[in-house]
Amino acid sequence: MANESALLTRHLHVRREHGHTVLEFHGEIDIAAAAQITPHLDRVTDRPEARVVIDLSGVDFFDCSGLRLLYRARSRVLGRGGELRLVCAHPLTLRVMRVTGLARLLPPRPTLEAALDRPEATSGPF
Repeated sequence: MANESALLTRHLHVRREHGHTVLEFHGEIDIAAAAQITPHLDRVTDRPEARVVIDLSGVDFFDCSGLRLLYRARSRVLGRGGELRLVCAHPLTLRVMRVTGLARLLPPRPTLEAALDRPEATSGPF
C-alpha cells in the first residue's frame, strides 16, 4: 500500500511503501543536487531502525556526489540498526558502482518491487 509522494526538491520525491521510506532520485545527481538532497536524506536516515529504499530509476546522470550520498545513507542507516536497499538498472551507474565496490556493499535491485521483496544484507562496515 503506497502513500502519496512528496516532492522535496526537483531531484527527490519521498513516499512510504510496504513499511519502507522510498527516496526517488530524479534527473542529474551532481554536486548541486546532492546539496539539496542531503538534508532530506539525513532526516530520513536519522531514524532508529529505518527501512529505506533509494530508487535511482529516474536518474539520468550520477557522479561521485551521488556515490557519496549512497555511502552516507548506508552508514547512517546501518549505524542505527536499519536496512537500506537500492534500485538501479542504469548500465553506466551500475558500472561506477561495481568499480568503486559500492555494488558489493549495497547490492542494486533492478526494480522497486524487487527491492521491496528481497532483504538486504546489513552486516559489515564499508
